[in-house]
Amino acid sequence: MHWLTSFSLVRRRPLLPWLIGVLTLISVVAWGWQPPAAAVTARHYTDLTFPELREIQIPDYERYELDNGLVVYLMENHELPLVGGSATFRTGERLVDGDKTGLGNLMGDALRLGGTEALSADALNLALEQRAASVETGIDEAVGSASFSALSEDLETVFGLFSDVVRRPAFAPDRIEFLKTQYRGSIARRNDNPDDIASREFYKLIYGDNSPYARTIEYQTLDAISRDDLVAFYRTSVRPDQMILGIVGDFDPAQMKALIADAFGDWEAPAAPPLTQVPDARQARTGVFLVDQPQLTQSYVQIGHLGGQLSEPDYVPLAVLNEVLNGFGGRLFNEVRSRQGLAYVVYAYWAARYDYPGIFMGGGQTRSETTVPFIQSVKREIAAVRDRPITDDELARAKDAVLNSFVFNFQNPSQILSRLIRYEYYGYPSDFVFQFQRGVEATTVSQIQAAAARQLNPDDLVILVVGNKAAIQPPLETLAPNMTVTAIDISIPEADA
Repeated sequence: MHWLTSFSLVRRRPLLPWLIGVLTLISVVAWGWQPPAAAVTARHYTDLTFPELREIQIPDYERYELDNGLVVYLMENHELPLVGGSATFRTGERLVDGDKTGLGNLMGDALRLGGTEALSADALNLALEQRAASVETGIDEAVGSASFSALSEDLETVFGLFSDVVRRPAFAPDRIEFLKTQYRGSIARRNDNPDDIASREFYKLIYGDNSPYARTIEYQTLDAISRDDLVAFYRTSVRPDQMILGIVGDFDPAQMKALIADAFGDWEAPAAPPLTQVPDARQARTGVFLVDQPQLTQSYVQIGHLGGQLSEPDYVPLAVLNEVLNGFGGRLFNEVRSRQGLAYVVYAYWAARYDYPGIFMGGGQTRSETTVPFIQSVKREIAAVRDRPITDDELARAKDAVLNSFVFNFQNPSQILSRLIRYEYYGYPSDFVFQFQRGVEATTVSQIQAAAARQLNPDDLVILVVGNKAAIQPPLETLAPNMTVTAIDISIPEADA
């Protein structure tokens, strides 16, 4: 189009909108334009300053007990129109007889999936979906739980469904069979992932094949579990005198107490005593072990021995030591991965437990041909923190890392309430979090070395490798010339005919 024609078309447009647009553009240019920012000179990380770490604040809460022994925690939070709750049961898979391993896990899943006496599983699912609510249940090694979440306006209805799941589960036979089918699929696939193999077999070596802290569900133990077994274990595990109920969110306390009284106040504990005896834990084996996987081009390594509990005095200094060893600034990363180039992944940490001994565990992933040098290097770093004091700089960095990361466990009321319930469940003081903080702040170099010397035991090490035996050169026998490398059989026992 000729430029004169274009000009004539423009002139025919209304003048005022065009003029307003031009004036707006001029205003933006005149007032909103800024000259290009000058390049900011990068500063060394030691020159950076940060605000003081914020204090952990425990919101107001109320704790009380019903006449039947049920403990209740209430913590209001009116920021959003939501309410959540959890029931914690003093039970766990570790209380199950070994010939029916999996009974606790299966009961925890069936508690919710099987519906209630009043509602089938499908009807329960629909009732929750229509309200964008949820009810979940489960049992792990050391604890059982049921939880719910709901909009404030649906609290009464959803809490009623939640209490029905807890008190009146149907354990529908078809849902139990569905769960068993899922469990059988998990058994069949349990050797697909080398990481899973290494973790599972390492726990068996530490605690023993038959320990409740290491045993695995097999086809035979699963087939031995009946619906009657689930009901019996439910009756001994899910009971008011062994339950802690926590509610957090947007609720009226008087209304919430009334709902709890209506739902659980008339619930009587069984006459039979509950199963509460915590199984003991001792280290079962030491030595070097191999799971031969010829298809692998790298080795998955676990190194460690039996650990301790959070209640022990050495827990705090060893929590600081964990940071000295791990992370991007830690010794293992700097030495084993960065300087020597021996690892894709490397770590070592003291993993204490609340009421039974945990594990001290190190290891990682490395190429098949660097397996032995990798293990030797990790062992040297573990020995170094026993034999020589860490530096003051390492101490300061580790303490900062522990304290800064710990704060993030208390970001919202739900996390805080969960921790308070956990402390009560395991018999820890309610101010344990503050005791831990003060302990970290006061930790010294000498305390860390003394704790490492007491708790890290080179003579008790289990060394497990999941990898290609033929490609591991030099061979694992190099690690212990006077000790046999023991092969681990991970074949899955067949189900009974």
